Amino acid sequence: MTDNAPDRSLLCELAEALGVATEYWGYDGNLKAVADDTLIKVFAALGVDAGSTDLARRALAEIHLRPWREVVPACSVVRAGVESKVVVHVPHGESATAEVQLEDGRIRALAQAEDFTEPREVDGTLIGQASFVVPPDLPLGYHILRARVGDADSVGSLHSAPLVVAPQRLDSPAERGMTGWGVMTQLYSVRSRDSWGIGDTADLKEMCSLFGDLGGDFVLINPLHSAEPVGHMTPSPYLPVTRRFFNPIYIRPEDIHEVGYMPGARRALVELAGEKVKESSTKDETIDRDASWAAKLQALEVIYSFGRSEARQRAFERFRAAEGKGLEDFAFWCALREKYGEVFPDEFAHPDTPQASRERRDLAGRVDFYAWLQWIIDAQLSEAQRDAVESGMELGIFHDLAVGVHRMGSDVWSLPRAFAQGVAVGAPPDMYNQHGQDWSQPPWRPDALRDMAFAPLRDMVRTVLRHAGGLRVDHVMGLFRLWWIPEGNDPANGTYVRFDHEAMVGILMLEAYRAGAVVVGEDLGNVEPWVRGYLAERGILGTSVLWFETYGDGTFKQPWDLRRETLVTVDTHDLPPAAGYLALEHVDLRSRLGVLTEPVDKVRDDAERERERMLARLGEHGLIGEGATEQEIVEAMHRYIAKSPGELLAIALVDAVGERRAQNVPGTNNEYSNWRVPLADGANEVVLIEDLSGNSRLNSLIDAFTTQLYESRGRPESRS
Repeated sequence: MTDNAPDRSLLCELAEALGVATEYWGYDGNLKAVADDTLIKVFAALGVDAGSTDLARRALAEIHLRPWREVVPACSVVRAGVESKVVVHVPHGESATAEVQLEDGRIRALAQAEDFTEPREVDGTLIGQASFVVPPDLPLGYHILRARVGDADSVGSLHSAPLVVAPQRLDSPAERGMTGWGVMTQLYSVRSRDSWGIGDTADLKEMCSLFGDLGGDFVLINPLHSAEPVGHMTPSPYLPVTRRFFNPIYIRPEDIHEVGYMPGARRALVELAGEKVKESSTKDETIDRDASWAAKLQALEVIYSFGRSEARQRAFERFRAAEGKGLEDFAFWCALREKYGEVFPDEFAHPDTPQASRERRDLAGRVDFYAWLQWIIDAQLSEAQRDAVESGMELGIFHDLAVGVHRMGSDVWSLPRAFAQGVAVGAPPDMYNQHGQDWSQPPWRPDALRDMAFAPLRDMVRTVLRHAGGLRVDHVMGLFRLWWIPEGNDPANGTYVRFDHEAMVGILMLEAYRAGAVVVGEDLGNVEPWVRGYLAERGILGTSVLWFETYGDGTFKQPWDLRRETLVTVDTHDLPPAAGYLALEHVDLRSRLGVLTEPVDKVRDDAERERERMLARLGEHGLIGEGATEQEIVEAMHRYIAKSPGELLAIALVDAVGERRAQNVPGTNNEYSNWRVPLADGANEVVLIEDLSGNSRLNSLIDAFTTQLYESRGRPESRS
């Protein structure tokens, strides 16, 4: 800090204008002040230099003038059924008219409303403001707001920008007539004897068919976002290179249409590529994504080179055309990553440099291959969703949306202006990781998203929901605010930055409405109380995890006191399965990995009291008796949530088969086999897809759970 550094009051004023928090409530209930140097670094990531008093004052003045420099807002998002207003800025004394061009081409004129806002001087010109009424009966969709200033015949008199009309509310599962239970699992961990060392779309189809026949409405899986195309693949599905496109590691090569037409010798090459990794599917060994992808890539190259019929080629070309520049840039990034590694030459800093254009032509064959991979996995996900619906599922595949992307990934490369530099996303300290968390992901810039009419969000959600009936939004607070950590700071020394949640939630809802999908927001942790009410108002479900649902005295909430507008589960992927948690394995694990800040004996004592409170509550409801076994307790916990009013309920597959090991320990990386634990039972015996239908523990839990659920709510008419 210099002698001319801005004082606290000026920094607070600038922070307010930028949506940056100067203080926040910690998990311990205390109000925390954000350090001045943290604020200045976060301002810099937002493109604002506040290194001196003069610079900070100039930046503040510019922020206040920014909307007055726009004739029409860069993007307006309004709710259907609600009268709204948009503003137009024109030279003082000039006339203005406004209209909306609807998606179908029709024109709706907008009436002008009274607006007594005083004009402001902008760059030596006095600018006035006019307001126009957006009627409540505009149809849902992406429209164009057009304003005409002054003489209609003058050059530059017409100005336009997107106007989005979003649903007021999404229909709830209950309003859709659903009982609403399903299964949640990490797809990569659930394998069959034909899997290539990792769960894939064929395994997903089998699960959807099985649980659909058992009465389930959905299968909730981990994010399937794409990872690195070559080299080491990041294990975490929550740290992808892009959130718009899918990871081709989930392709089942043998299910590609062309394989059925291959001559024997060429087909043998495909089969040979998978032999070794297929053997690993039956073993309780750490999942090796790199080995699985290397084998699949070899097979996929063979299948791609075989070619396609003219009809299939036309279908591929239609897919590429529909996905447009987004897909082309992603495929080009994959080809560059294959050729140059993680760090590209400076002349390829973004996809549209002159040098990049030439390189794109030179790599056209590889770009075609990586685009083809997206076409293939899109088709296989489509088939999986079709099978899910045909099995009786109301929703089918329920995708998970990660909170961000890898800083060296394709999204950051192709859309650099959308991301903030010099900061990473994370979380402040909480009861489960008292050091805070740094997820190493660059956040979107709120101002850039607005200037881009939220296109990155729109394109991402539309693609993910194309073959799905539901979407879980990890850390849904990211649509409202995110914890930004400046480079060089520890995770606890960051601050929250606000986003235009009305716009972002509105676009999410519009895409979900068009897909006929249910949306769940993961609203655990340090969430502002009003956010949960806002999500419920919009028809977006929250998340309820039984282990976290307690009253002020630490006792577990009665089932009827759990929130209705939620997806209710016993546990989450950031905790051990119920069997492991009951055995306090999470305490020893977290102690061994060094993520505790309190003495391990205290943490263990707290965990023992937590377990005893759980057992007491289950006993109070007559769900367990004295000397209940582990399996009986786990079943009782699921019967307990079946008594809740939650709109959706999910059984974790790991709980159903008796798995004890955690999939992930927050705050760790290579210290633990995060996201690489295969599905197994309590004895670490691998559980395969083929074993599920006859698994006695799974069938017992589902029978206990559904019996309780249908007793509480009634059996759906469509199910026998």
